[in-house]
Amino acid sequence: MPTQRRRRERVRHALAAGGVVIRRGDRGLEVVLAGRHRDGTWVFPKGTPDRGETPEECALREVREESGLEVRLIRPLGTIEYSFALPGERVRKQVHFYLMEATGGDLSLHDHEYDEARWVSVEDARRLLSFDTYRDVLDRALAAAAAA
Repeated sequence: MPTQRRRRERVRHALAAGGVVIRRGDRGLEVVLAGRHRDGTWVFPKGTPDRGETPEECALREVREESGLEVRLIRPLGTIEYSFALPGERVRKQVHFYLMEATGGDLSLHDHEYDEARWVSVEDARRLLSFDTYRDVLDRALAAAAAA
């Protein structure tokens, strides 16, 4: 029986940055999530750096675009890493996250990459977030906010 060789996938490394925007609201601590209705995805705003952009600059821009809020960085929250397959390649992605606070803007001003941006309670965020890695980032953000 002939041995079948698997074709090697090309591996591409990708970088992204985003933020956990946190505030004290009527229901306790709240964070901003961005969501897509068609597949039920809920995540923290993040995206890919433009040429020459630092992770911090990227995070500020992406959060502003995807949430509609003006924000400022409070502190880094570290990175998460994951991989996914595209036709003919595997992408290994590293995402830098930052704790942020809103300084202005409005959620209604978010871009159209996501259908909705909303403030949610920490409990709702834990339930809504689509990936365990994002729940880990939420825990980091809460610990950092408590230490601030």
